[in-house]
Amino acid sequence: MMIVLDTNVLYQALRGKSGASHFILQLIRNQDISLALSLKVFSEYEDVLKRPEKLKDLKLDLEDIGKILRFLSYICKPISTYYLFRPNLRDEKDNIFVELCISSNAEYLITSNVKDFNISNELIFNDLTVITPTEFVKKWRENNYEKES
Repeated sequence: MMIVLDTNVLYQALRGKSGASHFILQLIRNQDISLALSLKVFSEYEDVLKRPEKLKDLKLDLEDIGKILRFLSYICKPISTYYLFRPNLRDEKDNIFVELCISSNAEYLITSNVKDFNISNELIFNDLTVITPTEFVKKWRENNYEKES
């Protein structure tokens, strides 16, 4: 299963060892799911995570963030986007996540700000589900724990 993570989910996953976002990061780490990653999204992750206030909140330093980003670049599925899908979201920076979803055929865009991806979206993609971390974990558990039983 291919997913795309909004920056806020990655940040939440690094901020605490409990919760749905951290669970998703562990699924990625264990290669139970695949994370699509483009250069634009990687740059967004890097920009946000290296901000002084974020480093302080995460109780990490630049070296720690570098290690995390290198690990993500190693384990994730690199995707090139050759064209721009412009859903014209309110926050221009959110468009890169939709572009990555379409280019990677991701099943889910996981974000804590679902409404940001649904309001004023001029393009409709029937194969893309925008979902919160909690909703994703619930679906993943239902699908995977049922198979084990």
